Amino acid sequence: MAGAAPSTAFSRVLSPDLLASLGDLELAARLIVEGMQAGGHRSLYRGVGTEFVQHRPYVQGDSLRYLDWKLLARTDRLQTRQYRESTQVGLLLVLDTSASMGFPEPAGSAPAPAWAREGEGEGGTGFVVSRLRYGILLAAALAWLAISRGEAVGLLTWTGSRPLHLPPRSGRPHLRRLLAELERLEPRGAWPPAEAMDQAASLLRRRGMVVAISDFYDDEAALQSSLRRAARRGHDVAMLQLTSEEELDFPFDGEMEFEDAETGARLLTHAGASADAVRARIRAFHDRLRRAALRDGIDHLRLSTSEAPGPALRRYLLTRAR
Repeated sequence: MAGAAPSTAFSRVLSPDLLASLGDLELAARLIVEGMQAGGHRSLYRGVGTEFVQHRPYVQGDSLRYLDWKLLARTDRLQTRQYRESTQVGLLLVLDTSASMGFPEPAGSAPAPAWAREGEGEGGTGFVVSRLRYGILLAAALAWLAISRGEAVGLLTWTGSRPLHLPPRSGRPHLRRLLAELERLEPRGAWPPAEAMDQAASLLRRRGMVVAISDFYDDEAALQSSLRRAARRGHDVAMLQLTSEEELDFPFDGEMEFEDAETGARLLTHAGASADAVRARIRAFHDRLRRAALRDGIDHLRLSTSEAPGPALRRYLLTRAR
């Protein structure tokens, strides 16, 4: 696989056979991350560290340890050297496990997305990746990447009506526990997105990063307010919005009954006649989320389960690096 482009390599190793048969989330996370080049975390806070930032005038009470004596000898000015503080970034992954995240439902007759089929050959499994499974893979890859760089990673999600919280920690034992919790998650019921984001912002004891992984089909106003509050507390907030080809293209036709996965509400309609209106409303919803995120200084990336997780994450991390 040496010399292959990262996107090609990722597509090949993440076959349905690996994801569905092996069931090894740590291996899947490693394969997603393998070959990715991402910039390191640099603290926004200035203090004592290893990277010189700038000089500032010496003021009484400053430690003489950071006085630039060579500059004093040349210019007869008292200047203190400032460094960028080296800090461990706390990353908290907030994962939506509501029933809508179970779409599309895995089925043996349904086609796998292109990224999962590549390299599969004849007689493939036809494995379908639900939004939750895709979100689990993203969360696992981000956790693997962060912990491999010495960062602390935590998890906040819901199992039924009860929150599950793993405080941010570093180290391989913690990574294995986090991956085990991710592997046990199933889509069910609803989840409280505004409460989840408020809780995530308060659980990080110092400024850190909150990554919310969801389809965000929730109360828009409450969600946006909670995301804004988290950002105003100084956290770096990111939204990874999960979609699927079926909802974006809405390829259905004829009389069909649709059921809300979380409320059980049913709607009988002619899918073909409603298709244009449905697609327009979905596009408008995505545009509103993106605009609100940009307004509030929040990262927003929309990901389709038809896109290989590796290139998707690489695109996100490179965008952040720029």
